[in-house]
Amino acid sequence: MVEYREPHALRICLLIATAAVIQAWTLRHHEARLPDALRSIQQAEQIAQGDWRSGVMQGLDHPLHPLGIVAARQIVGGEGPIAWQRAALAVAFGCVILWVVPLYLLAWEATDSKAAWLGCLMMAANPLVGQLVVNGLSETTFLLFWTSGLWAALRFLREGRLRWLSATLGLSVLGYLARPEGLLLPLSLILVLLILPLHRSTRILWPRWRRAVAALALGSLALAGPFMAIKGGPGTRPAVARVLGLAPSVPPDAPEREQPAETGRTPLQIHRDSLSRVVAAVTGVVTPALLPFALLGVLQGGFGDPAQSRRLLFQAILLLAAGVGLVRLHATGGYCTTRHGLIPGMILVLQSAGGIHQLMRRISIRGTWLGMATERLVPGTAVWGMIVVLVLGLPRLVETSIRVPGPFSAYRDAAIWINQSLPPDEPLLDLTGWALYLSGRDGYGFSEIGQALADPQTRWILARGAHLEGDWSDCRTLRRILEHRRPVAAFPPAPAPGRVQLLLFDRGGPSSEIPSPVRSEGPLITIR
Repeated sequence: MVEYREPHALRICLLIATAAVIQAWTLRHHEARLPDALRSIQQAEQIAQGDWRSGVMQGLDHPLHPLGIVAARQIVGGEGPIAWQRAALAVAFGCVILWVVPLYLLAWEATDSKAAWLGCLMMAANPLVGQLVVNGLSETTFLLFWTSGLWAALRFLREGRLRWLSATLGLSVLGYLARPEGLLLPLSLILVLLILPLHRSTRILWPRWRRAVAALALGSLALAGPFMAIKGGPGTRPAVARVLGLAPSVPPDAPEREQPAETGRTPLQIHRDSLSRVVAAVTGVVTPALLPFALLGVLQGGFGDPAQSRRLLFQAILLLAAGVGLVRLHATGGYCTTRHGLIPGMILVLQSAGGIHQLMRRISIRGTWLGMATERLVPGTAVWGMIVVLVLGLPRLVETSIRVPGPFSAYRDAAIWINQSLPPDEPLLDLTGWALYLSGRDGYGFSEIGQALADPQTRWILARGAHLEGDWSDCRTLRRILEHRRPVAAFPPAPAPGRVQLLLFDRGGPSSEIPSPVRSEGPLITIR
C-alpha cells in the first residue's frame, strides 16, 4: 500500500513565488514613511567600519538585523547611503520570502495541513507585511526566526522530543537578537510547562517534563544571558524598561505618543484605553471578519487529543502574554501600532484559515481541493480561500495602486536638491531623517527638534504634512515658527493622492532665490 503524501514542497515553492510577486509589486506601489530602519543602517555602518562595540553591544536596536544589512551590502554592492538603503530593503525582502517556509510549517502544525497554504497566503498577502518590507524594518528578520521557533515549540509539545526544544531555544534566541519580543516565546513555553502537570489531559512523562523544564530554563539563560548582561537588561530601548516597570511612563505630551494624552486619568482609565488600542492594532492584522473563523478553527481542533490540548494551551498563553505586553506598551509609552499586533494577529489569521477550511469541507459535498464534485461543481476550499483573500485584499490593493519611482524616491530627490541648492554650512532640521542621511550633511533629526528650533542658525526645515498638523507641543512650536510661510520646495511638486510629499521651509532668507526642485532619474531601489 502506497502512503499518500501531501505535496508540501510544491505548495511551498508556489507560495514563495507568490510572496515574491506580491512584495515586488508592493515595492513599486508604496513609499517608506518610517525612519526606524535608519537606526539599523547606521548600526550596520558602524559594524562595517570595525566598531563592533558600538554597532553590536551598545546599539539601541538589537544586532541581528544590522548584521544582516552588512551581509546584504556585500551582495548588493555599491557605495554610499543608497547602497546601504538597498541592502536594508534586500534583507527585508529576502527575510519575508524565506519566512514563507516556517509560516507554512507553523500553519500545518497549528491547523489542518490542507489549510496551511491558505493561512500562509493570507499572511504573505497582508498589507502590513508589505509595509514592513517597504520600510526595511527589523520585524522582517524577527519574523523569520521567531516563527521558526514557534513551529519547533509546537512540534515539541506534540512529540515531546528534546531536539525540538533545542531548536526552539536556538531560534527564539535568534529572534531575540533581532527584537526584544523574541523572549516572549521561551517565557511562554516555560509557563506552559509549569501548567501542564495540573491536568491529566495535558501531562507529559515526568522524567521528560523535568528535563524539558531544566533545559529550557538553563538554555535560555546560557544563550541569551550574556547578551542581556552586556546590554544591562532585556534591551536598551526605553520602551522595554517601561513595559517591565523599570522606568516611568512618558509624559502626556511626549512626541513618541500617537497623540497627546489627557492629564489626570486614573490607572484604570489608562489601561482601559490601552486595551481598546491594542484590540484595534490586532484587528488591523486579522480583520474582524476573520475572527469568527479563528474561533471555529480553535473549536474544530478538538480538546480530546493531549498533544492538541497542549498546543492550544500554548497558543492561548502566547496570545495572553502578547496582549498584556501590548497593553503595557501603550499604557506606558502612548503608542501601539498595527505592526506591534503582528504576533497575536498572525496566530489568529492561521487559526481562521483552519476554520475556513473546516467550514468549507462541510459545505462542499464530495468536493475536492478545487471543488470538482462527482455530479456537479461545488465550491472547494481553494475556491473559497481565494474569495476570502480577494474580498479582504482587493479594496486595499485598489487604494494603493499608485506606481512610484521607489520607496525612498521623495527623500532622495530632496537630498539631491538640498546638496545642489543650499549652503553646506547651514544646519537643516529634517523631521523625516532620511533626506538628511542621504544628503550626507550635518543637521538635526526628529529627536533633536527642541534643540533645533531653539537654535537661531537653523534656517531650513524639512517635514511632512503630518509633522505640522499634530497637537504636540513641538508641532505647535513648529507651526508658530513657520506661520504665514509657504514651502520653498516640495518633493514631489504635485503628488498623487496617497503619496508621500516632503515640504522644505525657509525660516530666514527670501524664497525667490531658491531654484525649483529637480527630479532624479531612474528608479531608486532594485533588488538583485
